[in-house]
Amino acid sequence: MQRIHNYNLSDQSNWDMIIIGGGATGLGTALDAASRGLKTLLVEQSDFAKGTSSRSTKLVHGGVRYMAQGDIALVKHALQERGLLELNASHLVHKEEFIIPCYDWFSVAKYLTGLTLYDWLAGKFSFGKSKYFSKKQTMALMPGIKEKGLKGAIRYFDGKFDDARLAINIAQTAKEKGATLINYMKVTNLLKQDDKVTGIEAEDTLTGEKFTLHSKVVINATGVFVDEILKMSNPNAKKMVRPSQGVHIILRKEFLDSNSALMIPKTDDGRVLFAVPWHNHLLVGTTDTPLNEHSLEPRALKQETDFILNTAKSYFKTAPTEKDILSVFSGLRPLAAPTDSNGSSTKEISRDHKLFVSAKGLITITGGKWTTYRRMAEETVDLAIKHADLPPSPCVTKELKIHGCLNASDESHLNAYGSDRKQIEALQQQQPELAEKLHPDFPHTLAEVVWAARNEMAETVEDILSRRLRILFIDAAAAIEMSSKVAHILSKELGAGQEWEENQLEQFHQLANGYIYHTEKRKVRAEALAS
Repeated sequence: MQRIHNYNLSDQSNWDMIIIGGGATGLGTALDAASRGLKTLLVEQSDFAKGTSSRSTKLVHGGVRYMAQGDIALVKHALQERGLLELNASHLVHKEEFIIPCYDWFSVAKYLTGLTLYDWLAGKFSFGKSKYFSKKQTMALMPGIKEKGLKGAIRYFDGKFDDARLAINIAQTAKEKGATLINYMKVTNLLKQDDKVTGIEAEDTLTGEKFTLHSKVVINATGVFVDEILKMSNPNAKKMVRPSQGVHIILRKEFLDSNSALMIPKTDDGRVLFAVPWHNHLLVGTTDTPLNEHSLEPRALKQETDFILNTAKSYFKTAPTEKDILSVFSGLRPLAAPTDSNGSSTKEISRDHKLFVSAKGLITITGGKWTTYRRMAEETVDLAIKHADLPPSPCVTKELKIHGCLNASDESHLNAYGSDRKQIEALQQQQPELAEKLHPDFPHTLAEVVWAARNEMAETVEDILSRRLRILFIDAAAAIEMSSKVAHILSKELGAGQEWEENQLEQFHQLANGYIYHTEKRKVRAEALAS
């Protein structure tokens, strides 16, 4: 298979830092390192943000739940990072109004007190003041909420974003600062000299080409896959990560009929559930299911989707059913493994990140959350500089604008591209045929596919429909219907032929079928494709 994006590793075989993993933490580390002048290489075995980092609840937040658990320091740091993200990626990170419906007066007092503290912890980065709303005000804000027994609601503010698009923009920013980033480059082994890690062996999974790459320090930022890298260094390494699965479903926005998000603070199993307006749809989740295995494409368990639907049923005026699910996706959180590996609850497993020297020349960073990616990266590069005796220089990412950062002046979907929007519009003006929509139910055009292929390191149909345009995560059936157009455009950009297109479509249809939840919908889609 060919590549759309070429790279040259022959003239840079020795690096200051090689980062393994192209999720939020790895990309943030690459940006931090490159912006300090370090010669930086990042390799990712699949596409950037393919795993956990594209499958979040789309919140940039301090973590109301963690505050309830008493982890005030974590919440305070996250709220500060939330404020920096809004400043540095204003095209993707936005304030969101959250509503907590209260069906007894004790809840009103409890949540208003807690969220007033939450606002105070944010300090100068506060997104707005929490407030009590009457039953009448609540129903006006969120007509889809269940009215019976409602006493009112607490309104608070947090952040919302598009996780995969932010990942791509961070990658672009790192490249602009001099980093080299390569997706579909799998690490097959670590290079060692005596007891020190000195680099990696890697294989391009698209072309089959193999590389031996040397570095002064290697960063293991592979999320739920950190243990595989650790075992390359030490086959007897202790297990560091216990994955926890979080599942989300996508519904039509009419189920809440509101621009505000819903926060359900306590479900039947004691967890938190969110219903968040996202890309003109409604995202509902998440679950928290401990697992003993992991994969790049985890699948939702029926008990998880049942839990989400049943919880929504208790709060929505109209109860959603399985047939209403437009897409279902799962992500794995890389939680620090408990001392007792037989423990089944993830409530006791740390949500904070862990950073440590795994071996001479090898540093591992795991855990954490999207909101604190920049702080985690800063700590990782600080440790790497000290450990590998790299040229010291201060972190500059607190004030560093992310590629695309621009405040929007209208409601166009192209605002997700920030300052790149003008260039996409210029493409459509230069080639009017590229203004054609990919699907009648979505605003995206052929020009966006061309843009992603040329400027956003997209290599496959999945890259486009899953992480550049997000359609697979929003409406899996619509993504399948768009796939032929996307494959054809990518083929033209690559200079590939019919066989490449057919392979891409076969792979994507197989993948997308796992995002279509209801069996009847699967049958209908299969019949439509066959015809």
